[in-house]
Amino acid sequence: MMPTPASQPSRRPLRPHRDPGATRRPDRRAGGLVAAALAVVLVGSGCAALTGDTGADEVDQFLAALNRGDVTGAAALTTDPAAAEETIIASVEGMGLPAISATTTGDDGRPDRDPVTVEITWDMGAAGADDEGGENEGGADGSRDDDEAGSGPAGGDEAAGAGTRSVTTRGEVRTTEVGDEWKVQWAPTVLDTRLAQGGRLTFAEELDWDTDILDRTGEPLMQWTPVTAVTLAPDAAGSADAVASLVSGAAPTITGQTIRDGMAEAGDQPYQVVALRPADIDPIRDQLAAVPGVSLPEQGQLIRTDRDLDSPALDGLPNAWTEALQSEAGWSAQIVNPGAEPIEIGGAPAGEVDDLVSMVQISMQREAQRAVDASGLAASIVAIQPSTGGVLAVAQNAAADRQGPVSLQGRFPPGSTFKVVTTAAALSAGVVGPDEIVPCPASVTVSGRTIPNDDDFELGPVPLETAFARSCNTTQAVISDRLQPTAMKDTAASLGLGVGFFTPGLNTYTGEVPVTERGPGRVEAAIGQGEVLASPFGMAVMTASLANGGRMILPQLIDGMPAVADDSPEPLDPAVVDTLRRYMVQTVQSGTATAARSVPGLGGKTGTAEVGSGPSHGWFVGFTGDIAVAVLIEGADSSGPAVEMAADFLGGVGQPAPLAAR
Repeated sequence: MMPTPASQPSRRPLRPHRDPGATRRPDRRAGGLVAAALAVVLVGSGCAALTGDTGADEVDQFLAALNRGDVTGAAALTTDPAAAEETIIASVEGMGLPAISATTTGDDGRPDRDPVTVEITWDMGAAGADDEGGENEGGADGSRDDDEAGSGPAGGDEAAGAGTRSVTTRGEVRTTEVGDEWKVQWAPTVLDTRLAQGGRLTFAEELDWDTDILDRTGEPLMQWTPVTAVTLAPDAAGSADAVASLVSGAAPTITGQTIRDGMAEAGDQPYQVVALRPADIDPIRDQLAAVPGVSLPEQGQLIRTDRDLDSPALDGLPNAWTEALQSEAGWSAQIVNPGAEPIEIGGAPAGEVDDLVSMVQISMQREAQRAVDASGLAASIVAIQPSTGGVLAVAQNAAADRQGPVSLQGRFPPGSTFKVVTTAAALSAGVVGPDEIVPCPASVTVSGRTIPNDDDFELGPVPLETAFARSCNTTQAVISDRLQPTAMKDTAASLGLGVGFFTPGLNTYTGEVPVTERGPGRVEAAIGQGEVLASPFGMAVMTASLANGGRMILPQLIDGMPAVADDSPEPLDPAVVDTLRRYMVQTVQSGTATAARSVPGLGGKTGTAEVGSGPSHGWFVGFTGDIAVAVLIEGADSSGPAVEMAADFLGGVGQPAPLAAR
C-alpha cells in the first residue's frame, strides 16, 4: 500500500487519535462485553406506568438487560439485534467502558405511537481511577518502540483534572410489533438523537503534549514527536528479514530473528517493529510499503532527542512524564458520525504542564557510556549527586545489557567495597578506635572461618586507616567478630543500602544485608561476601549518603520528585563519617586505588568479589566534590580495571552543572 506522507514536526506535532479503542480495547465480545464495566441504572421509567399493550414492557426489558450488562440480550429485544449489538458495543468501548445510568424522562407517551425520550449518563469516572495507560514503554501490542525508548499517549478512561467526567445524551425509543411480539425499533438514535448509522460515541484525554523532558542543564532530552510505526501483520513473518534490512540504518540492533521472536510473542496481534522519525522513514518509506504485510501508521511518541543516548535510567522517564501530564489532563467526549465533523458533547481543557527537568546530565551520561563501552566485559557506572540525590548518569555496556538493567537492579556481592559499612559499624559501636593499631596477618581464622588477604599479603600491626586503605580482609574479620548481629544491617541502612526506594521514573534495587549471628556468616558478610548483595545503584547510594554527611539520600531522577523510602534510618555519627572519608582519601592516595590518584579530592574503596568458580568481579566506589560513583566490571578478576574506569569517567566530567530554572 502507499502510505500517507509523514507529518511534519510542529509545536504540537501530533495529537493522539480520538478513538481510545485503538489504544485500549478489552478482549471482551458479544453479550458479556460490559458485564463488569457497564452499570445501567433505571430510574422511574415512564414506560412502566403505561397501560395497554404498547411495547412499554419491552422497553423496560431492554433497559434491564443493559442493566445486567447483557448487550446480546438487550439487542435481541430490538428489530435488528446484530446492528444494535454492534452499535452499543462500539459506543461503550469508544467511551472507555464507562458506568452508565439510563432513565426515561417520565413523559406519558406511547412508544408504539410516539418516541419516548431516554436520558443516558455516561460516567467516565475520576481521573486515574482505573489507570491502565500510565505505563506505555512499548507498542500497544507488546512490540518494541524506536531504538530510543518512547511512550505513546495515555488511553482509555484515565485522565485528570478536577471535576466530573460525565456526559448525558438524549435518545428516543419506539416500539413496533413484529409478528406477535413487541420489539424496540432499533436505530442509533436510541443512544442519542444525533447518532447516525455507523457512528459512535468516543472519549479521549486531552494532554499538554508540548511538555518536554530536559536534562539538568536545560538541554532537551525527550520530546513528543511525530513518528511512523513500522508494523507487520501477524501472518507476515516471511517479511521479517526484508524489514530488518531496510530499517537497519536507523535501528541496527533489529534483525530478522528479533522481529520473528517479537511476532511470536505478539501472537495474532500486529507487531510494531520500530517507530521511526520522519528523517529516518522518508528515504525508505516506499520500499517498506512494498513489503508484504507491512503497514505504516502515523502516531506521536515521546522519544529521545539523541537516539544514541542510551541508559536504563531513561527508560522510566516516559512513565513519569505521562503521570505529570495526566495530573493536568482534560478530556473530551464526542459523537463521531461517518463523513461528518465530530459533535462535542462534553469535556474540559487540559492544564499546562511545565517541562520536566531530569537530574541526568547528558554530558555525564555520554562520558559514562564511553567509559563502559571501552570494556569487553560487562560493565556498569552509576553516578549520583550527594547534595540532592540526583541521578546524574547510569550506563552499562552491551555485555551488561544482555542481563537486563543490572546497573539499577543487579544482585552482586559487593566484596571489599562493603568494608565501608563494616568499618562504620565498628567505629560507631566503639569496638575499634579511628587511630587504633590493628592486626593484618596474611590469614586469620575467626568463628570457624579462615579468611586470607588477596595474594596472602601481610602488614602486621598497622593503624586501622592503613588496614582499610590496603583492604586487609583479616582486619575486617577480626573487628566484625565483636559486632552485634544487627550492626552491619543497621549501618548499611543508614547509608541507604538495603533500603527500598520508590523513585518516580526509576525501578531500582539497592541490596540486601543480613542480620548475622557470630559465626562464619558474619565473617563473610564483613568483607562483602556470603549473603550480602548490592547493585551498582545501591553502592552509589551508599557512597553518596556517606558524602552527604552520613545521612541517607533520597534518590531522584526528576527535579522535585524525590524517592519515598521504606525506612527512615538514623544518620551516622559525624565523627565516624569524617574518619571514613579520611580513610577513603588515603585509599586513593596510597592504598589499593592509586590508579585514580589524578582525580582531585577523590576518596574511594576498591572491592574484589568472588562469584562461584569464575573470575572475581571488580568494584570501585568513590566521591569527589558533589559527585559519587560506583563502578562494577564483572569477571575482571581484580578491582584495578574498575579503578581505572572510574578515573577515566571522573577525569572527563567535572562537577555537576547547576539545575536549569523551572
